[in-house]
Amino acid sequence: MLNLTELQRDTITELLNIGMGRAAAALSEMVSEEVALSVPSVEVLSRRDAAVLVREKGCERIVAVLQEFSGFFWGDTMLVFPEDKSLDLVHSLIKDTFPLDIMTEMEQEALMEVGNITLNACIGSIANFLQSEVSSSLPSLLRGPCEVIFGDKNGIQVDHEVVMFLRMDFALHARDMQGCVVFLVDSDAMGMLREHIDQFLSHF
Repeated sequence: MLNLTELQRDTITELLNIGMGRAAAALSEMVSEEVALSVPSVEVLSRRDAAVLVREKGCERIVAVLQEFSGFFWGDTMLVFPEDKSLDLVHSLIKDTFPLDIMTEMEQEALMEVGNITLNACIGSIANFLQSEVSSSLPSLLRGPCEVIFGDKNGIQVDHEVVMFLRMDFALHARDMQGCVVFLVDSDAMGMLREHIDQFLSHF
């Protein structure tokens, strides 16, 4: 397992803070509501334990917009929120102008669009800060228990895989909705990220 020095952890936390600030601004503009952010967290644990941490926030069943990213480091990033709040978010996006039956048909497209914009804003900001490039896959929409979504990678069970788990919670208080953005980065990618951070810090 790769460990992080205190300075590396602090730097990753600050990068996530900057990235999520940009992502929150994009989400706030889309839903016309203020988006409150938590303090970021960085931990090294298994995918199963990461799922437990998310579930403890009251997200037994979740909707997750997933994007795989690659470049100077790689992994999965997800926009996660409770499944029973997904239509509320769509209501926010389209300003309540469509009846519920039509909204249900639009839900998947709308959620993937908000995930795409939010996640790209976050990962793009981190890459720009480190003066590196990252590309992202098209978003996909997942529904189900946390353990299933976090523990499956392209149809393969990887719930015991050790990852660097980056997480930042967000809240839309007007909609009584909470969620989080998470990054799951394996040990090889984590090593590359550490190298880039050390190179970045060497300039100071």
